[in-house]
Amino acid sequence: MINLILKDVLIQKKLILFYIATIILYLWAGVPSLLFLGFLYSVIFILNAFAYDEKDNANILLNSLPYTRKEIVSSKYIGSLIFTTIFIFIIYVGDFLINGKGDLFIWKEMLLIIGLVMVVISLMFPFSYKFKTQYLLIALSVLFGIYMLSISLLVPINDILRELARKFLTLQETQMYVVASMTVIILFIGSWLLSIRIYERKAF
Repeated sequence: MINLILKDVLIQKKLILFYIATIILYLWAGVPSLLFLGFLYSVIFILNAFAYDEKDNANILLNSLPYTRKEIVSSKYIGSLIFTTIFIFIIYVGDFLINGKGDLFIWKEMLLIIGLVMVVISLMFPFSYKFKTQYLLIALSVLFGIYMLSISLLVPINDILRELARKFLTLQETQMYVVASMTVIILFIGSWLLSIRIYERKAF
């Protein structure tokens, strides 16, 4: 399974340098939200890795290798957590080195990034395994259109999202973090099992 995770890195090896370069540029320019930056790059990297498997019928090749379908799906879920952690490390260490902020690791922000990525992955992966990533991109485009329309109608979505993030980051109750974490983990595991079920029934 480790080789499957490494594959997702190797197929994007040329893009990784681009990712790192643009992250440095954003940090140098003083991007206002490391949280959004970490979330965005993690999701983009994970979706690209998923899309490459659909390109040129790579799934047919994967299924001819000595891996079970369960291992193929599991590598995506485990890899998504690893890639997110790596991007968080790059962004926060980079911000510390470039901007010299006092706190190298802000665990609440990091926990929120990982949680948000897990929620998004939990919703996207089963959809992508059932259909294709191109349909997911269409759905995301529609959601983005709705988002832009809401902004044009002066609906303060950005302010609402910032306020929700601020409330989460300022919470002092450990119980709330435990409940939120357990909810995300249950959703993630449920999505994982559903994706395995969908992929095992899929014909290539």
